Amino acid sequence: MKRKAKKKLLALKKQWQLQSMVIPGIVWMAIFCYIPLVYLIIAFMDYNISVPLFENEWVWFKHFKAFLTDDRFWRSVRNTLGMSVLKIFIGFPIPILFALLLNEIRNEKFKKMVQTISYLPHFISWAIFGGILLNWLSETGIINQLMVSLGFQDRAILYNADPDNFWMITFLSDTLKETGWSAIIYLAAIAGIDPGLYEAADLDGANRWQKMWYITVQCIRPTIAILFILAVSNCLGSNFDQIFFMKNSANMPKAETIDLYIYNMGLGQGRYSFSTAVLFFRSIIAFGLLQLCNFVSKKLTGEGII
Repeated sequence: MKRKAKKKLLALKKQWQLQSMVIPGIVWMAIFCYIPLVYLIIAFMDYNISVPLFENEWVWFKHFKAFLTDDRFWRSVRNTLGMSVLKIFIGFPIPILFALLLNEIRNEKFKKMVQTISYLPHFISWAIFGGILLNWLSETGIINQLMVSLGFQDRAILYNADPDNFWMITFLSDTLKETGWSAIIYLAAIAGIDPGLYEAADLDGANRWQKMWYITVQCIRPTIAILFILAVSNCLGSNFDQIFFMKNSANMPKAETIDLYIYNMGLGQGRYSFSTAVLFFRSIIAFGLLQLCNFVSKKLTGEGII
């Protein structure tokens, strides 16, 4: 143990310039991720922002009982799970398939061009991207013009005003924006595959589809398993920026997710203790889902986070 400790200290001394680059990240994480955990105790208080933290009245599980009997909360849970199911079971395989197909392109210039174009939308903020989408979905937008000209519609429709369209709009827009970026991690995993495996498959007479399935997919299976576990554990979360900019009074029955519910109750109505209780509850469920998915994945595939 002492030898290992000495080796680590020597490595730190030799690489102190590189190691010091981690310090800003550690400071940021401490300030914005760990110190705020102390304030989770306001979920058990009637918190008043003008009163010192520990002088507020303790009410224990009052706020938990309040949101668990609130129909609006359960509506937000239904909306969150509905959007998450679309993203996990339909949206999750899309970046994998995109990465596999992109890897099969032999023209390097064309491959780089497609990859660059695909991940550029990721760098556009939802404030801008959402505005573009709302313009496309308006009665005079390009989508209505295209659908009417092709004969699929008799008249223009305000898509984003219909609550029944909202889940599909969020799913398609998120897929359009993030597929290219999400595929990068799979492309990185594919790049680490031993080329000798493909050469051996060529000698055995395997075609490209067989090599893709029996070599590429099998070699990136650990990456797929880990990202799937993280996706399922985050099913009670949502892309807040996307929902915030795409929502309106007409589609709110299908647009209000748990994150938006917390925002509306906390900053909108000033119910800080109530919204913190909802966040606390959601975090506990997410942690439980993470452990459950990790356990199931290790039993079924032998792959997991820990």
